[in-house]
Amino acid sequence: MRKTTFLTITLSFLVVLPAMAELGQVWTDFESYSTDLQNYLSSNLSDSFKPLEIRTQGSLNGARGEVNIPNPVAAGEQIRDDITLYSLSDKFENNSAVRGISVSNEINRLLTRGSVVGLMGANGQVRLKAKLQNTETTLKNIEEAVRNAEQNQSLIDNLLAQAGSLKPDPTKIGDYLSGQSNAIQPTLLLQSIKIQRDQSKILSETLAQTVQTNQSLQYSNLNLANISQQMEEANRARRVDSATEAARLLRTTSQIDLFGRNLDR
Repeated sequence: MRKTTFLTITLSFLVVLPAMAELGQVWTDFESYSTDLQNYLSSNLSDSFKPLEIRTQGSLNGARGEVNIPNPVAAGEQIRDDITLYSLSDKFENNSAVRGISVSNEINRLLTRGSVVGLMGANGQVRLKAKLQNTETTLKNIEEAVRNAEQNQSLIDNLLAQAGSLKPDPTKIGDYLSGQSNAIQPTLLLQSIKIQRDQSKILSETLAQTVQTNQSLQYSNLNLANISQQMEEANRARRVDSATEAARLLRTTSQIDLFGRNLDR
């Protein structure tokens, strides 16, 4: 029992740890985000793609890239080819080509929802909160380092002012000031390095946010492209229906005309 409890606590810690990554650990955060995305996809395949869950999961797995995120275009092409090749449809759609397009569009919508969950879901909000708190702490550390640097600089200025008011041996004054300055310079340099380190963390977070924003933008563009395609298909279907209706009316009119001529005779 104790071993089981310890194992559960350990696994829980491993799951929570990536979500509490420190500022600047952008790859760890992105791995956590991609894990949330994959979990959402796996848990929602049955509701959206029954009875094509296995084939859809296979297309998503086959379209994964180096960052463990499926390429929606490649995944959609693969599932469309599978459905068309094996003539897979459902009880509401007998046309496998139309069914393939519908499933491909649903994959894009599922990936978009998964991306939203990865960023704004429970784990995503934990990571966001940690990042905001770490950023605030980092800014406070930078402010404290700046204050320390100003105090050290003020100390140097006071030493120079005191040396200017005294008139002992100029050589000894120079040696004394040089020693004091050399003792303070490493502290100033270390504080400057710390400030640059914290600024680099903030810049890396900015890059990570830009990458995720671009990813979300691509999903939005993909959904807009799907909407445009569906509108074109709807317009094409409407034109076909109009042409069919016109042909039916022409045929009916021709039959009535022939029937009328037979009566005249």
